[in-house]
Amino acid sequence: DLATPRWWCPPPSPAVLAPSPPSDRSIDGICRVPAGCGLPHGLPPWAPELQHETEDLFLSSPAWLPLYGVEHGARSWPRKTDPRSLLAAPGAPLPSDLQAQRHPTTGRVLGYREVLLENTQLSAKTSLSLRRPPGPPAQALMGNPTNYPFWPGGMDEPTVDDLSSRSEAEEDVDFERDLLTVPPGFTRGVDFAPKSEYPQLNPAPGLLSLNLLLEPLDFGDQEEEDGEEEEKKGQKEKKKEEEKGPQAEAGEAAQEAGPDLRPSTPPLRADSLEDLVLKEAPPATEAAPPPEPPLAPAPEQWAIPVDISAPVDDFYRLVPEPAIKWPFEPDVFQKQAILHLERHDSVFVAAHLRGEDRGAAQRLSPRTIYTSPIKALSNQKFRDFRLTFGDVGLLTGDVQLHPEASCLIMTTEILRSMLYSGSDVIRDLEWVIFDEVHYINDAERGVVWEEVLIMLPEHVSIILLSATVSSRRGRRLYVISTAARPVPLEHFLFTGNSTRTQDQLFLLLDAKGAFQTKGYYAAVEAKKERTSKHAQTFGAKQPTQQTGPGQDRAVYLSLLGSLRARSQLPVVVFTFSRGRCDEQASGLGSLDLTTAAEKSDIHLFLQRCLARLRGSDRRLPQVLHMSELLHRGLGVHHSGILPILKEIVEMLFSRGLVKVLFATETFAMGVNMPARTVVFDSTRKHDGSAFRDLLPGEYVQMAGRAGRRGLDPTGTVILLCKARSLPDMADLHRMMLGKPSQLQSQFRLTYTMILNLLRVDALRVEDMMKRSFSEFPSRRHSKAHEQALAELTERLRALEEPDTSGPLADLPDYFNWGEELTETREVIQRRILESVNGLKSLSVGRVVVARRSEDHNALGVILQVSSDIVNRTFTTLLLCERAGAEAEGPPPRRAPSPDDLAGHNLFLPEGPCEHTVAKLHPGDVAAITTKTLRVSGERIIEDFGRRQQPRFKRDPPGPAVTSALQELVRLLQAHPQGPPTLDPVNDLQLKDVAVVEGGLRVRRLQDLLRGARCTHSPRFSSEFLKLQEQRRLQKEQERLSFLLSDQSLMLLPEYHQRVQVLRTLGYVDGAGTVQLAGRVACAMSSHELLLTELMFDNALTALRPEEIAALLSGLVCQSPGEPPQQLPAPLKEGLERVQAVARRIGEVQVACGLNQTVEEFVGELHFSLLEVVYEWARGMPFSELARLTGTPEGLVVRCIQRLAEMCRSLRGAARLVGEPVLGAKMEAAATMLRRDIVFAASLYTQ
Repeated sequence: DLATPRWWCPPPSPAVLAPSPPSDRSIDGICRVPAGCGLPHGLPPWAPELQHETEDLFLSSPAWLPLYGVEHGARSWPRKTDPRSLLAAPGAPLPSDLQAQRHPTTGRVLGYREVLLENTQLSAKTSLSLRRPPGPPAQALMGNPTNYPFWPGGMDEPTVDDLSSRSEAEEDVDFERDLLTVPPGFTRGVDFAPKSEYPQLNPAPGLLSLNLLLEPLDFGDQEEEDGEEEEKKGQKEKKKEEEKGPQAEAGEAAQEAGPDLRPSTPPLRADSLEDLVLKEAPPATEAAPPPEPPLAPAPEQWAIPVDISAPVDDFYRLVPEPAIKWPFEPDVFQKQAILHLERHDSVFVAAHLRGEDRGAAQRLSPRTIYTSPIKALSNQKFRDFRLTFGDVGLLTGDVQLHPEASCLIMTTEILRSMLYSGSDVIRDLEWVIFDEVHYINDAERGVVWEEVLIMLPEHVSIILLSATVSSRRGRRLYVISTAARPVPLEHFLFTGNSTRTQDQLFLLLDAKGAFQTKGYYAAVEAKKERTSKHAQTFGAKQPTQQTGPGQDRAVYLSLLGSLRARSQLPVVVFTFSRGRCDEQASGLGSLDLTTAAEKSDIHLFLQRCLARLRGSDRRLPQVLHMSELLHRGLGVHHSGILPILKEIVEMLFSRGLVKVLFATETFAMGVNMPARTVVFDSTRKHDGSAFRDLLPGEYVQMAGRAGRRGLDPTGTVILLCKARSLPDMADLHRMMLGKPSQLQSQFRLTYTMILNLLRVDALRVEDMMKRSFSEFPSRRHSKAHEQALAELTERLRALEEPDTSGPLADLPDYFNWGEELTETREVIQRRILESVNGLKSLSVGRVVVARRSEDHNALGVILQVSSDIVNRTFTTLLLCERAGAEAEGPPPRRAPSPDDLAGHNLFLPEGPCEHTVAKLHPGDVAAITTKTLRVSGERIIEDFGRRQQPRFKRDPPGPAVTSALQELVRLLQAHPQGPPTLDPVNDLQLKDVAVVEGGLRVRRLQDLLRGARCTHSPRFSSEFLKLQEQRRLQKEQERLSFLLSDQSLMLLPEYHQRVQVLRTLGYVDGAGTVQLAGRVACAMSSHELLLTELMFDNALTALRPEEIAALLSGLVCQSPGEPPQQLPAPLKEGLERVQAVARRIGEVQVACGLNQTVEEFVGELHFSLLEVVYEWARGMPFSELARLTGTPEGLVVRCIQRLAEMCRSLRGAARLVGEPVLGAKMEAAATMLRRDIVFAASLYTQ
């Protein structure tokens, strides 16, 4: 169109086109040609700049570079060196600033002072303070493994004295005299000594006044002083001169006379700036009255019980707008918990809780974290809380939903990772709710709870929820506990096995908690009537006979028929075996408990939930079998079931469409799934090592599923008696009414914990161990020990030093020899009593020397020996002081002579000889003599016991007692220093090296004691008693210091061993600084050493992603078993290399002293699913994996899910060390694993 108006563009390139007006620009800011204005053939061609073309061609696309003749295709230019650039350093932020001191009225500058600036250049890499600036937004949620955590509330912040003392203990460095002039590795350096031709400068004074330095400076804001100020200043100076004494006047006169030319002490100069302490003069104030004496501090109480017996009548006045409106009136313990939460107190609720009445946990604050022990419970709580509050997020290993929400639900492991990684979420956190806190007793994962409780900052309050613990110790919190249930339970025994006996229910424990023995004996009689005529004993601990599948089917058909007739469905049947759950559900093929309408609802729900799966996954055998069971009102729930099927079962059960659910113990873990009835298939379970009875806490946890609040007046708990004999009544009473287990510490050291704390200089592993629950019994009296230690120190300071000069020079040696002699004898005696011959010698009639606190070295004769092998005691007739001698006071103390220390000087009663009969432990026997007496032990014991009664108190001893006493007195008079004792080598035939060497040492020490010169001094006794008292106080001081020190920690030896392992492998250096390998290990959640060693050995880089995933499955698989025999060559070689690395780590641990053997360490790896994971990563459908393994589908899914999390951890670690190839392969491996039914989204999050 020639009529179209045209614009001519003289610029040669579109880059230099003149910009159009703002009105001609589009929303994205790109310049557009106005409508109707343009060139007929577009813009003219233009050539790009040569520099841009070269960068795009050769730098952005290196494939253009030639493979051969590199010298022509690439060239480097020599770099110009600039040594001065090495001297440039960025200026450090000023740690202090100058602040002007002004007159409060006139504003005139009176002076200047230096103030410290807080929070200078803080960051997540250098500071533990909550005032540090936030990190990058991408790290705000989970943090970064290289970040510092926030300061833990469980640890005391170190003071300046603590930091200085610690630094001095580690290394004493003088930054003015100890600086190196020759760098390490260099032969010469720079000499900073002043040249001789330089003029000598006068030394500067040690302390300079800042006001004097700034006085000549004119800041332009000082005003002239008026007459009143001058007058006031003159009056103050005159007053000061009047207050000066004659000494001050003499000093001033001498100063006016002229300078003193005599040598004087030069002015002191501080060694370092840290020694200068600038103190601000306190303002003049009126004389304050003397302070009142401080009140005695109240005893520190950590667990404060709350009285829940009194009603809370003013609850709605104190809490006019609760966070949630309940459909029922809260219980008293719930109201008390909410009141304490309103005061921001930490609360521990130990009560029979339910999902619908966890009111204490539902008082959410602006920032709250709700932790659960398992991922499935987190998903359920997310759905429940989101329906209630709305603003709720979920964080799991593979899902992050609404992370910006005010309430975040996660597992405890994720919270621990956030604490160690310095997540900024912790900064705004106010509450942490620990559900099912009794999981702290778990041997494998209980340490995670303790780590989180210690690492939480001080401003965070905690809520602990549990129904199966009786006490808790740790942080100061308010304990609210109640044994009452909102729905009372009735416990029954069921002995029926057919329709004729389906009514054989016997009440064992009523709703008030009274144990009914009549019901137990009635059940026993019912069993007797139905058994054969053969004699059957029904005593305790009789072996039970297991029933077969047919008998189980008959028992359940009769029981379920009875419950259905009485409208006591739904029911949960707890069975402690995955296989038995499946067998019992499959055996009820003829049972149909649902109506046509319920079948329709179940069918529609199944179709809607399974529609998200691919076609082959919907036809899995487990899916088809579960669908058939659900249509008939039956369900199965255990770890072997696919996660999506478990969620379907849970949702249908909560809607009342599943009438009978066969489940394992995990179903009772905090799930909001109450039932009308709970049935126990057995009262015994296998805990991984042996069969045992259920613990009270386990029984309460599962039985608590019975009874729906608002629907059922009582809950029903039934114990099946399928075996020939009933459980013992005492065992049932202990299981139902026994005290629930207390929170027992499962704290243990892990390499991840050690490395995470070592990388932060301000945190110590010893402090973490001190705050653990395992150290609480030994640390609970720390305050009293500190006070006692201070008092001992004062007593030692005030104690008079003993004189050890002249003839008393060997007094300390004499004291040490005596103590060593006593200790050696005790060791020999302990070995004698531990030997067979030594115990045989302690028979009836043997004369022994007893070491008791009442009578030192009392002579006695053995009357009776107990049959208890573990706690053996010896009933002995002993000579003692007459009655009433204690009232006269103890005898005066005297120093022991060499004969006293060398022999066993026997206790000699003063006046009439008295006797007693006492039970001696092996440690009370000081010596075994060669003498034996013919005594009648039973008569003596009977006679002595009769005379202990008030009516026979004054009767004389019998003939047997009198004869024995006469023989003992005769021996005492004949051998004042003790009768001859049995020689351990010759008489008892003990050839132990310690015994032989101990005998030689005893004789040598006796000779040294007899040759001591100090015993001849007239002041020997008094000075010895002074030394003895001093040593006693010093020992007590050492004991208290040891209890307060890190050396008393039980896990300290293991900590040193594990640090030695890390040092040997190169994870930390000699000074304890975490190296690169250690920082990589910090990012791993499990098997940190093995994964890090595999990464640094390049054992994974050469493999393909699917091969890496298959090998790593051995680190997360929980199903023990051997790997397949037929494996591809790369997998076989990789498997051998992984096992070799694990064996090498195990050998290092053994060499460093750890108890775990190499075989045990390598045995933690299970490669039974290696082929399954390999084929899954290659794309095999899940329906075809069943032919490769017999492992339940749920365990396979769990293994692959944990493996994907491990791959992501390795990807982050590879990026940390700069391994892009390995990082890309781990990303590809995680992508290969995350597909189909294994990673189907949870139904609770939809």
